[in-house]
Amino acid sequence: MPDTVINAEGLSKEYLIGHQAADRPGETLREALMKKSASFAQRIKDTLAGRPIVVGTTFEKISALCDVSFSVALGEVVGIIGRNGAGKSTLLKILSRITKPSAGRVTICGRVASLLEVGTGFHSELTGRENIYLNGAILGMTRADVRRRFDEIVAFAEVERFLDTPVKRYSTGMYMRLAFAVAAHLEPDILVVDEVLAVGDAMFQKKCLGKMEEAASQKGRTILFVSHQMATITSLCQRVILFDQGRVVFDGAAAAAVARYYGQDGSGLRLTSYYPAPRAARDEFATLLFGAIEDFDGNKIEAIDIRRSFRVRFSYRLNRSMSGRPFPFIEVYNSKGQCAFVSPGTFPLEAQEGAYESICVIPSNLLNSDAYSIDLTLNCEHAGSHSGFHHKSALSLVVADSVENATDGGARNGFTGLLAGVVRPALNWKTRRLS
Repeated sequence: MPDTVINAEGLSKEYLIGHQAADRPGETLREALMKKSASFAQRIKDTLAGRPIVVGTTFEKISALCDVSFSVALGEVVGIIGRNGAGKSTLLKILSRITKPSAGRVTICGRVASLLEVGTGFHSELTGRENIYLNGAILGMTRADVRRRFDEIVAFAEVERFLDTPVKRYSTGMYMRLAFAVAAHLEPDILVVDEVLAVGDAMFQKKCLGKMEEAASQKGRTILFVSHQMATITSLCQRVILFDQGRVVFDGAAAAAVARYYGQDGSGLRLTSYYPAPRAARDEFATLLFGAIEDFDGNKIEAIDIRRSFRVRFSYRLNRSMSGRPFPFIEVYNSKGQCAFVSPGTFPLEAQEGAYESICVIPSNLLNSDAYSIDLTLNCEHAGSHSGFHHKSALSLVVADSVENATDGGARNGFTGLLAGVVRPALNWKTRRLS
């Protein structure tokens, strides 16, 4: 098999959608009948021309993909991310040969197993047992090959009791478990997985991700994985392709792609100086001047490896001298809005009017793989009054950790699975043999 297993060149996909005009007030019966007749005639023309039937009085072309080109090497695990409607699922449908591109071409070497929707490739009237063999035949496997892996598939899916029941009677979770088990165990050369894993429960998702990690790291399969769970993306994928409005806007390291993803809506990655509005009240105590996340060379960063330390630096001005001592502190939140920790800082004994800078060092192997936002706060107390500033989600950072780093020490200690939790410190472990 060649080193490049997927090669897409100039892929574009356009859809024609219809809009039905609202009935005009006072529309006559004759006008209504003529409108219906015109719509019916258009459907006949579309059918005879082999075009998809589009219902409506006016039509519009929308572009789901625009000139998309990329290649994927053998054994690569590539994440595909982007906002809803960015074109991710359309791309996977083209790669899976479910739909044809409007322009461009794609070359694929090897067997492809797709899991784009619940039960992709299943026949609802057939039993679970029959669908396992059907999917094996679609992938080009012999009956003997499927039989050899049959018990593993059934054990993974946990549907033994319902194996001879038509899958149309399965629950969504059962359908999902069996569909993924078949796709993962029949050993395709390329596994294409959409966000469908979100259907399963937490334990099932963990099992599926573990299976994909095993397939990628130990068996050298190529995986294309679409997900909105950025912690999973940074853990499973070394390379990520970011889509926006049908175009590839970034193709590179997972952490950098996730950082770009969080910055798409303009709410993330504020790493430059602050210039707040002039003080509205005379008794305001402090103003934030600047904030940044940096490495130890002073470079502003938007993503960092979990094994490296970094620092949060912000400067501010005390607008008056005060009797009490101010407290600078940061609050760190993960992508789900959970508070990872709060760290109060130090301040000189005398709080005189003027500019100050506070730096907080965050050690390596503390935060888990995820995207984080950081609040910058200064608490001031003077003559019984409390004030200061609190800038919510002032800074953003992606902490990345690939399962390929498991053998390099750190907090994983050789473990290659997904690790839960907001923080993941490298603690001191000792194991000895008991006689």
